[in-house]
Amino acid sequence: MIGGTLKKNIKNYDLEKLKEELKLIGEKPFRAEQIFKWIYQDKVESFEEMTNLSLDLRKKLQDIYSLGIFKIMRKFESVDGTKKYLFDVQDGQGNLIESVLMKYHHGYTICVSSQIGCKMGCTFCASTGIPFSRNLEPGEITEQLLAIERDSKVKISNIVFMGIGEPLDNFDNVMESIKILNNPKGLNIGARHISISTSGIVPKIYELADKQMQCTLSVSLHSSNNKIRSSMMPINNVYPIEELMKACKYYIEKTNKRISFEYALAKDNNDNLKDAKELAKLLHGMLVHINLIPINKIEGGKYTKSTNENIIRFRDYLNDCGIVTTIRRELGTDISAACGQLRRQNMEG
Repeated sequence: MIGGTLKKNIKNYDLEKLKEELKLIGEKPFRAEQIFKWIYQDKVESFEEMTNLSLDLRKKLQDIYSLGIFKIMRKFESVDGTKKYLFDVQDGQGNLIESVLMKYHHGYTICVSSQIGCKMGCTFCASTGIPFSRNLEPGEITEQLLAIERDSKVKISNIVFMGIGEPLDNFDNVMESIKILNNPKGLNIGARHISISTSGIVPKIYELADKQMQCTLSVSLHSSNNKIRSSMMPINNVYPIEELMKACKYYIEKTNKRISFEYALAKDNNDNLKDAKELAKLLHGMLVHINLIPINKIEGGKYTKSTNENIIRFRDYLNDCGIVTTIRRELGTDISAACGQLRRQNMEG
């Protein structure tokens, strides 16, 4: 349902499913490729713009489907070029999501949301203050990229599923959106340029491994100690570190791809040399990369950013142990670019 109507979001269909859908309304399958090109290469905002389709077909599409176009509610641009968007998804419920455009030397990367709100309750994340409403549909995931490309007039080459929501809690829709993003007749973004982040939903890590996709898996770890990790991430009470590591080792063995472990350093919580030693022991012998994140202070949050000295010492110890470790470049701090911050501000404002 889009905008309170029964119209179907045409962006929810990958190319093969769109061919089947058009058959149901009496159209030839080749029309699907034309429509697909208009949506993902030309980025049209109305069916009327699809000028190589007959007027009758355009009218039929308009009557049955929606293009699921988002409305930009707020937009901020950082001094480093990062852009933060707050979108109204136009579902008639007033639901808002956010996406972030980041500029790197290798091109543009978008951080997309996968749910409206989040169930995970991580105590360091601004998304925790946003009540879960529903999963995003495949078309609502891809529209984040399209909306930003239309507005910013740039070509996005990399996608990270690290915005609001837990991607593996919306597994089927995220997988469908990746099929759409991958298609060479559409956006043509290779799986190697897509990263999926998870707080550690163990059964879905096994399922993702069995798909043997070429996407990068990022696991939010943040501690090698169950007590500390549970205090930061309630999901650890369901799937503790021991189970998570088994799933991660299975993923590496099945895909022959390394996992990126996210580790948010919080002062006097998980950032000392003892923590680094325990982490090195936990990940010894595994094909991994560690991404250290200087934690963002959120309103009402109990964590503060670790000192630069501790962050560098932590990184250097792990690298000396042979575990490739980097410190995430901080982008958009002046525009609250961390996941959930803009949406929270809008709720509070």
